[in-house]
Amino acid sequence: MSQNNNVKISGLIITYNEEKNIREVIECLDFVEEIIVLDSFSSDRTVEIAASYPKVKVIQNKFLDYTSQRNLALKNASNNWVLFLDADERITPELKEEILNEVNKPETRDAYFFLRKFYFNQKPIHFSGTQTDKNYRLFKKEKAHYIPERLVHETLKVDGTVGILKNKLLHYSYDNYEVYKKKMINYGILKGKELFLKGKKYSIFTHYLKTVFKFIRAYLLRLGILDGKSGFILSYLQALSVHHTYKSLKITQKQNI
Repeated sequence: MSQNNNVKISGLIITYNEEKNIREVIECLDFVEEIIVLDSFSSDRTVEIAASYPKVKVIQNKFLDYTSQRNLALKNASNNWVLFLDADERITPELKEEILNEVNKPETRDAYFFLRKFYFNQKPIHFSGTQTDKNYRLFKKEKAHYIPERLVHETLKVDGTVGILKNKLLHYSYDNYEVYKKKMINYGILKGKELFLKGKKYSIFTHYLKTVFKFIRAYLLRLGILDGKSGFILSYLQALSVHHTYKSLKITQKQNI
């Protein structure tokens, strides 16, 4: 590890009812200067637990979409370097060392992709479309922001250079079928609204073609079949999200006629 870890980093997390995750995600950010938790008025103990950590500043804001929540958290960061985690993500010791080495180099990139390792009920998934999963997680605040038009699967716009870290971020997104199903449906609903705002028109042909293709792509083309029962479930839930995307587009379009 670098012997000169002087660069200050702000850790950012957006939450809603993350009582089961909040301790672990905060504790894996033990090397950052501050942690901003942007909470959408959780009804469980998320805020109480988060506020018990000296480094943590909790801000509550009504949820509209993921992008606006992330941009608000970003606005409240005190440091230029920010490390943005989801509550179900974990940094390994190897990744922590790589992060610190990278930000303390004389010359750095402006943003870094993290590869993610997906876990299904605490077991690693190797295929099902997860094998190339990566997201921006570490970047300079002055060089990036989340694009407002993207309501879900928020997109970071980087005005600068980009790198990718070698060590993977652990992603424990799935540990309860009903909770994950609800999450995927909610993603679909927001995505449908996003498509409407982009001027897309509903088509029943596109609706069912894309839903079926999503399953085929995840289960067969992206080798979900090799993940066994877990791969089938994940492929089905990805297709379900697409179904709700077009259902949401149809409803939103009718409401605005």
